[in-house]
Amino acid sequence: MSYDFSFSYIWGAGPDLMSGLWMTIRISLLSIVFSVVIGTVGAALRVFHVPGLSHLVAGYVNFIRSTPLLVQLFFVFYGLASIGIPISDFWSGVLALSLWGGAYNTENIRGGFLAIPKGLGEAAGALALRSSHYLLLIALPVGLRVSIPAMLNTSVSVLKNSAYLQAIGLAELTFVAMDRVAMDFRTLEMFAAIGAIYLALVLALSFSVRGIEHVLQKPFRAS
Repeated sequence: MSYDFSFSYIWGAGPDLMSGLWMTIRISLLSIVFSVVIGTVGAALRVFHVPGLSHLVAGYVNFIRSTPLLVQLFFVFYGLASIGIPISDFWSGVLALSLWGGAYNTENIRGGFLAIPKGLGEAAGALALRSSHYLLLIALPVGLRVSIPAMLNTSVSVLKNSAYLQAIGLAELTFVAMDRVAMDFRTLEMFAAIGAIYLALVLALSFSVRGIEHVLQKPFRAS
């Protein structure tokens, strides 16, 4: 049995795929940015052992890492609506992905903070720097630089996990592909197309983050 793979069908589906792609890019970029912010704050609270909040963050990280993302997504979209806090599918997706990525980035960035040489902390103490000054002037610049490779992995996962949002009816890339398959039964073409698109997105994200890492590493390289 032969199969007539149709590139013209993929071309014809281009406008729908581009619409889904734009939605995927929007929601992924927002979620990645928010997850870095959440991770930075969470890591700082844990590293500096802020009373009460440090244990709360640890519990949040353990909960997110121990439960499926799909369950978290349904909790945000359906669970909150059932108690009178309805959130749109778009912002439910952003919130779920941000919380998921934020938990992993908390550990990524915490690892970066813990990798800071003790001598820097001792020097900050000798200069009588406050904890806030140490965080802003030493911990964040050095810790984030060390954490970039792990944060890239988390960002790529956030991008790929955006496909789960089809489960709540968000018209992102995978939802659009599934919708076209249901209408036209061109499964191979659709999934080949979105597979190529996701690969291009991941490569573009990786290239961008590597560029940022190169810039941040430049002052630390021997001339």
